[in-house]
Amino acid sequence: MAPRIVVAGSANMDLVGLAPRLPRPGETVLGDDFLMMAGGKGANQAIAAARAGGQTAFLGAIGSDAFGVNLNARLNGAGVDMRHVRTSYGPSGVAVIMVDRDGENSILVAPGANNTFVGLTEAEQETIAEGDVLLCQQEIPVETVIAAAHAARVGGTRMVLNAAPARELPDELLVNIDLLVVNEVEARAVTGGDEIDVPGLLALVPRVVLTLGGSGSRYADREGRDETVPAYRVEVTDTTAAGDAFTGALAVAWGEGRDLVEAVRWANAAGAACVRRVGAANALPTRDEIDEVYRAGWV
Repeated sequence: MAPRIVVAGSANMDLVGLAPRLPRPGETVLGDDFLMMAGGKGANQAIAAARAGGQTAFLGAIGSDAFGVNLNARLNGAGVDMRHVRTSYGPSGVAVIMVDRDGENSILVAPGANNTFVGLTEAEQETIAEGDVLLCQQEIPVETVIAAAHAARVGGTRMVLNAAPARELPDELLVNIDLLVVNEVEARAVTGGDEIDVPGLLALVPRVVLTLGGSGSRYADREGRDETVPAYRVEVTDTTAAGDAFTGALAVAWGEGRDLVEAVRWANAAGAACVRRVGAANALPTRDEIDEVYRAGWV
């Protein structure tokens, strides 16, 4: 049976401009194209998990505007269970994204309805308790992330935190994290140091995955395991959703009971499959696409 993945997080409408290069402050650059699609790290990771083969439910808040209607339809269309998503009077979250021809991006987020996702209802807590893996990020109020992590601990659900955007983590959240996923900037923010400190991270949480971009990923845990998993080499078009593809696939693989190093390897394949297309939610790969890259062994 497919693993039950619960994602508590943000949902945004992504407004994506494609251009030869990113503009400097005060500069206008004539763009190549414009796209509008579902986004937000929570929604992206929910879609990523669903496409990777997880039975996925999303908890979050969307606005009462046209963007909210569109977001609900797009996540439903991707196979995400939206029964418990809240509708907040006012605007939905919006992300304005610029992508250059080398695949680099610059992003501005207006949280909108995401800021209204405060606390958890009894139904939301039950949904978390019924899951195999809870996946959270940091684009919603921290008190909600703490409440979700606590509900996972009480319900016996494994909790994965993708600590993005980068910030320090409160103690009441750290005690309920089973697996922390961070990039190099986020890793430094969590420990408060200038260098990557994996032992320092393991003093806070039992397991860590450090994503290293084109260099792959590193998995470490308190049992002494510490392995770097190489990246898959593919032609890069847009890196916007690579991290979300990775994290959603990682949650599914762990929910399936895979060894975590092997789960990281499969998640690397998901990230590689994602960067071959432009955009966020629309670029997230299916399970077949992940397996294609994984089996090809392009490392």
